[in-house]
Amino acid sequence: MFKAIYIEKAEDQYQTTLKELDESQLPAGEVLIDVHYSTLNYKDGLAITGSGPIVRSFPMVPGIDFAGIVAQSSNAQFSVGDRVLLNGWGFGEKAWGGLAQKVRIDAKYLTAVPATLSLKDSMAIGTAGYTAMLAIIALEKNGVTPDKGPVLVTGANGGVGSFAIALLSRLGYQVTAATGRPQEATYLTEKLGASEIIDRQTLSAPGKPLQKEHWAAAIDSVGSHTLANVCASMKESGVVAACGMAQGLDFPGSVAPFILRNVTLAGINSVTRSAAERQQAWSRLAELVDTPLLDSISEEISLDGVIDAAQRLMKGEIRGRVVVKV
Repeated sequence: MFKAIYIEKAEDQYQTTLKELDESQLPAGEVLIDVHYSTLNYKDGLAITGSGPIVRSFPMVPGIDFAGIVAQSSNAQFSVGDRVLLNGWGFGEKAWGGLAQKVRIDAKYLTAVPATLSLKDSMAIGTAGYTAMLAIIALEKNGVTPDKGPVLVTGANGGVGSFAIALLSRLGYQVTAATGRPQEATYLTEKLGASEIIDRQTLSAPGKPLQKEHWAAAIDSVGSHTLANVCASMKESGVVAACGMAQGLDFPGSVAPFILRNVTLAGINSVTRSAAERQQAWSRLAELVDTPLLDSISEEISLDGVIDAAQRLMKGEIRGRVVVKV
């Protein structure tokens, strides 16, 4: 038997509980993993609370991330005792995810945990840090370097935003953080390395199609009017990496920045990246992060605290990352 966060739906009744399951209930797969740590992401919050149509089939175990130790394997790629992690691939949405003490999964979805990272550290990074790294790699591929000018990060207090600020700062960039929580200024500047803080309200309302040039690049996890205003405020040949939709899926913007200023909009899909892209991102992360940074960005909870934490996450009451000790 093992414990898991378990989502059920019968007619109009949507229910999430901490439940004890039998190992025989696990889906088929090549590798059985004893999960040590998972995380609580925005998608997990939507799934657990039923706030968004994330879950595609029921019953479902949420959790788009996990890290653990291989207990059984029928695939030569992984052996008993190997340290592995998973990000994305639709787990916690279409297939049972990582907010459970055991997971059974095919080997092709797994990534080896970098040797310099503990299992806990890998989940303090999780999909949020991995997505932020993918966004930074996209900026670099499009020619963005620290000497080009400041980089804007929206959703600064969230998981992706926190990591984007910290990673960019460590790479030598001047970072502007957009937040709706000015009381977090010390966290954003002294702990993460932001150089400037702006109120997110300056970006969240409808704006002009072309605005004053402010930033050489941006990482946006908000979408909607915020993304449109960010694009409109880019410098000549600026690059925007879009990786979230907290404000909305719409893009009420104009082609003006892309044609008149040569702005590039790079979409960041962290869910279905190739093994090579994943390894590149995780290798870079292992070089750039350390335990003090991860401790400042994350808080740890237990599996029985997940449902309550998901409610707080959806109310915007959580800063940074939530690591779940499974």
